[in-house]
Amino acid sequence: MLLSIKNPTSQGYEVQIKNPEVTFLGVKNQPDFAHVFITFYPGVKVVELKSLKTYFQQFRSKIISYERLINVVYDDMIKVYNPARMRIVMIFNPRGGISSKLTIDSDWKIRGGQERFEDWLGQTDVW
Repeated sequence: MLLSIKNPTSQGYEVQIKNPEVTFLGVKNQPDFAHVFITFYPGVKVVELKSLKTYFQQFRSKIISYERLINVVYDDMIKVYNPARMRIVMIFNPRGGISSKLTIDSDWKIRGGQERFEDWLGQTDVW
């Protein structure tokens, strides 16, 4: 279960969270691994990190696709924290020689955002 703590300030700031060891069962019931990067602009609530760690551990025994995993994490975090903005990037370890990188940003129109931020445009992928 994701828990929160009260944001101690009304001032805007950015929180970057990295989890380099998310494990889960891929769709072929084989272990899969991902690095998760969360960029979080808090509203009233801030992420309680211990609960986030426990939340990610629940996926160790779940069969889930890459695409489903990023969407489940995004939906759960938006529901619990209602951030001003959140961006999640998941980089999955190579399987069969191919790596995958998936991204979701709450600023995108398709996610209900206003597309006010263009900080992701022109980035060079170094993953």
